[in-house]
Amino acid sequence: MLHTLYIGLGSNLGDRQSHILEALRIVGLTIGPVEAVSTLMESEPWGFQSQNRFLNAAARIRTSLSPLQCLRQTQHIEHMMGRREKSIQATYHDRPIDIDLLHYDKLELHTPELTLPHPLIAQREFVRIPLSEVQGSD
Repeated sequence: MLHTLYIGLGSNLGDRQSHILEALRIVGLTIGPVEAVSTLMESEPWGFQSQNRFLNAAARIRTSLSPLQCLRQTQHIEHMMGRREKSIQATYHDRPIDIDLLHYDKLELHTPELTLPHPLIAQREFVRIPLSEVQGSD
């Protein structure tokens, strides 16, 4: 069975656009076909201080993987692409790539490892705007 997964992507180190495009390429190979990608949006860092602005996007993917399998794959992609520190308890850092699971079908999930829908969507314009763009192209 195929599921609809929405992800948010962000990068504020190096060639930000290339990092997002490479992450999407790998997502397409490991999680499932990328059906829609938002336009790129630039934003200030959220939750921490940095001189490096973010480039953000959202994407819609079709996947046969479970939510936790998707999470593990995105974390593996982040690590492969050079992310060494994961944000823990709202301590954020500069990063070459960040991939967040935003929605998985209409599933509501609350585990220590994963909460769906992503609990901070409403607070983050740089997530809400690109997400609404790819949701609107359903």
